[in-house]
Amino acid sequence: MNVPEIREVKDLLATLKSKGLVSEWELPYENLLTRRSAAIFFVTPADEGKSIQIWNALEGFKDFSVRTNTERKLSQLRYRITFSAEEKEKNQKSASSVQA
Repeated sequence: MNVPEIREVKDLLATLKSKGLVSEWELPYENLLTRRSAAIFFVTPADEGKSIQIWNALEGFKDFSVRTNTERKLSQLRYRITFSAEEKEKNQKSASSVQA
């Protein structure tokens, strides 16, 4: 399925990969998705030191959030990226409880 708002993220990730910032990226179950807020992208930076550049590029998308992919059920890649308000809130709570 070709969903324009998902395609925008895919195009950006492809560009970041061509620039050497992203080593790999995936979008499992892409054919089932009808909106960006339901998508879960997975990314592994080419260099952990430059991961902030990836996150900065994705910040322009509404409700962007990122966390380490600890579950490794849908993908073996390092980070899980979402664009859901609920997921963003959950990730922020997890980050603040880790810092406390």
